[in-house]
Amino acid sequence: MIGYILVVLVSIEAIGIMLLEMFGSAQQQANAFELDESFVKIPEVKTLLANQGIYNGLFGALIIATLLLLTGPQQLLMLKLEMVFVLLAAIYGSLTAARKIIVMQGLPAFLALIALFL
Repeated sequence: MIGYILVVLVSIEAIGIMLLEMFGSAQQQANAFELDESFVKIPEVKTLLANQGIYNGLFGALIIATLLLLTGPQQLLMLKLEMVFVLLAAIYGSLTAARKIIVMQGLPAFLALIALFL
């Protein structure tokens, strides 16, 4: 049960990240990703953030769809894969963008993954 609660939190977080990346203010985006606000205001960067945001939102939606549409071993397998994918994205993000991503996005996915295996 704890695993499923954590999975729901990971999906909510992914949708929240989407909202930040697509609709957040330049100041919010700059703080979240440890970037200069002037950089985030560049039109091409705004477009790139929105593109990244749609991926996060769709991933959050996929996790929710997995919970609602699948059952049994198929659901569990998909949730484990999705948590691994979130964890890998968080590791990459922490190495290339902001170190705090590993804690903010990776830790909940890691804890969910452990709970799903138990």
